[in-house]
Amino acid sequence: MTATVSARSASRIAILKPCCIGDVIMTTPLLFALRRAYPNAVIDWLVGSWSADAVRGHPLIHRLIDLGPTANPARTPAGLLRLVKVLRGGHYDQLYVPDRSPWLSLAALLSAIPLRVGLDSAGRGFGYNHRAPITPTVIRREADIYLDLARRMGLSVTDCWLNCVPTASARAELAAILNEHAPAAADLAQPLILVHPGGGSNPGMTFSSKRWPVEDMTTLSQQVASAVNGSVIILGSTADAESAGEISALLSPETLQYNLCGRFTLPQLAALSAQPNVRLYIGNDTGTAHLAAAVGAPTLMIFGPSDPHRYAPFVPVDRAAVAWRPVPLPAQGVSGRQRIDFDWARDGVTAAEAWIQAQQLLHG
Repeated sequence: MTATVSARSASRIAILKPCCIGDVIMTTPLLFALRRAYPNAVIDWLVGSWSADAVRGHPLIHRLIDLGPTANPARTPAGLLRLVKVLRGGHYDQLYVPDRSPWLSLAALLSAIPLRVGLDSAGRGFGYNHRAPITPTVIRREADIYLDLARRMGLSVTDCWLNCVPTASARAELAAILNEHAPAAADLAQPLILVHPGGGSNPGMTFSSKRWPVEDMTTLSQQVASAVNGSVIILGSTADAESAGEISALLSPETLQYNLCGRFTLPQLAALSAQPNVRLYIGNDTGTAHLAAAVGAPTLMIFGPSDPHRYAPFVPVDRAAVAWRPVPLPAQGVSGRQRIDFDWARDGVTAAEAWIQAQQLLHG
């Protein structure tokens, strides 16, 4: 089927990527490629409520359209009809869907948008008239796979990396929080180490085995804090309160620390990570670590039962590193629904091994 709109002309573009936080942030290189190719086009992003704050206020987006709390808004007949109505109501010239869902593919088909570009894995891209094929057993970075949609249309993907920009309101809110709860951290001369022990939980799946043991996270945090004479800020959602409390209790009494778990929204966390005095962000394979990397924080991501060759932060090599011991993983990637024989004590990276990667970022 031939599109009726030229790939080089567009006035209204939609990106459909509802979930989840990390995957949404990994779509920002595609957003950058589209904005660079179509500087005057309206670009809307259709996203789920859980992930919307990760890109809310992004300067390359015209409008953020909230599709509600479900991971896939097209999985039910009613949800599919609502999504199609939204897509048709936008009067878009082009639609980009960096997702493998056959339900989103069906929504694209029913939208009647002239040019529809999407991923095609095992025939699930039937709804697109421009398909970027995926071979599931070929291991590639997820963000680079999403960029195949731009490549499919002949657009340049040079220097397209994760990119998010904290809003002015988020920066102001961050300043108020730090002044009240962590006054020393508000001093831009004070080196900061951001530590996020949680992750692995979202509407699409629960994968709590991604979380590095608290003892190792504490040991590495202590080493980094001592090396840079910095303060530790412990982050996380309210669900991470127990882990955050354990790290706080285990850190040396001489270490200036602030347990601010549950204090920050995603936009505020982006603003914090973008502070020039952040020396290192330490986190698991989770969306917030991708967010930190996207705003420019030196980011060390700890991997265990997931593959950094697929999910490492998609940024220049001097901005992020991973700590991981290679382990056998399913050939087509992993999800929270799969049972994997992984044990952190037996198979996981140690604090000493992670410290090697941390030093490269600190001194790079």
